[in-house]
Amino acid sequence: MIMVPANRLVRAGALRYCGHMILSGLEIQRRLGGDIIIDPFEPGLLNPNSYNLRLSNELLVYKNRVLDMATPNDYERLTIPAEGMLLEPGRLYLGRTFEFTGTEHLVPMLEGRSSVGRLGLFIHVTAGFGDVGFRGFWTLEILCVQPVRIYPGVEICQIFYHTLEGEYVNYKSGKYQNNQGIQPSLLYKDFEK
Repeated sequence: MIMVPANRLVRAGALRYCGHMILSGLEIQRRLGGDIIIDPFEPGLLNPNSYNLRLSNELLVYKNRVLDMATPNDYERLTIPAEGMLLEPGRLYLGRTFEFTGTEHLVPMLEGRSSVGRLGLFIHVTAGFGDVGFRGFWTLEILCVQPVRIYPGVEICQIFYHTLEGEYVNYKSGKYQNNQGIQPSLLYKDFEK
């Protein structure tokens, strides 16, 4: 195992940390239209090593308190008004990014912004890791620790990109690839195999 000093080294537009490469903001911008798609792209949302993604104006909430992994769960769609919507603890809200993203040859990762986290708002429960070749809107698994008002268009999370080593096969799932909006869990399809 190769040890890398704690102070990360900058190499060719990417941060090297413990053998992994994270693209710099400038490298993300340079690769737009190539192996990175962010649509729409706004230069003001670019960070030193990530890009801020915004919250769309819609949410999805499950109707039942008890959910079943093996069956489709009923849900309803909500629209976040311009004056905001109050989220309550103890309820899962599925949102989505305003931006459509896609990658080739890179692993996309999604994390909440620190300013959002400091309000006790989680933007993903477990699905912050994307697959190489994923194309679509990111479904956000939103939870809050105390009531918080959210607004459409807020910069809610950030996407960053890891390089990939070795041979790979692009993501081809029929469940979430090329989605057009918020998607509830489709785990029940795994039980149909």
